[in-house]
Amino acid sequence: MDSIIIWSMDPELIRFGSLAIRWYGLFFALAFLFGTLIMTRIFRLEKKPEKSVDRLLIYMLLAVVIGARLGEVLFYNPSFFISHPGEIIKVWKGGLASHGAVVGILVALYIYAKKTPDQSYLWILDRIVIIVALGGGLIRVGNFFNSEILGAPTNSDWGVIFSHIDNIPRHPAQLYESLSYFTLFAVLVLLYRKIDTLQKPGLLFGIYLTGAFTARFFIEFVKRNQVAYEEGWILNTGQLLSIPVVLIGLFALIRALTGKTKLS
Repeated sequence: MDSIIIWSMDPELIRFGSLAIRWYGLFFALAFLFGTLIMTRIFRLEKKPEKSVDRLLIYMLLAVVIGARLGEVLFYNPSFFISHPGEIIKVWKGGLASHGAVVGILVALYIYAKKTPDQSYLWILDRIVIIVALGGGLIRVGNFFNSEILGAPTNSDWGVIFSHIDNIPRHPAQLYESLSYFTLFAVLVLLYRKIDTLQKPGLLFGIYLTGAFTARFFIEFVKRNQVAYEEGWILNTGQLLSIPVVLIGLFALIRALTGKTKLS
């Protein structure tokens, strides 16, 4: 049992009276801070107006929060939210679905691109996925600190006991996902520096969707089901939702590699 880690971190980083700052909120904020810095550098390198970055990040923030929350409502717990519609806006209680965030981002960036003539849809998607990969890794670390999105029990001599939840050694599934997203971030940065993305629009976008949601699909096998109705399913909700996203990623990737996409 020497390899079993007992995790007892308080989800609250600091409290000021009735106001609490949680670790998850810190990592979420860091995702947008680093995202702003990276996108500012990209815009500067590609001679795009840096003032557009602030507007872009507002679109992203709204897309992630609204899309992820609606994803939780529609995909994971519709009956509860139908019965308690007032709970939908209470995002501070938790409940954000990454598949919903993807849909939200795709819609928001389409609107952004339509209003920004010098930045096409594929151009912005190829660059935004770099910071989305980094943000995804940071947010999963936040989930680990919060002792949420737990892994399934493990019978091996290693694992993590989330003492705020129970005394069962579990797979640190949050860290598996985080590592996969950080690795994808490094790959995307390397490719952005090494290839001419203007000649292969959609390439980085396709790599991100394919890589991130393939990893998500397999990591779901060592995660605890998030909702009770998934018990007995061969594939859970997260896996079923990941399949079409991977197919979209492969489609974008193939079109980019065969030169069938256009930047505008």
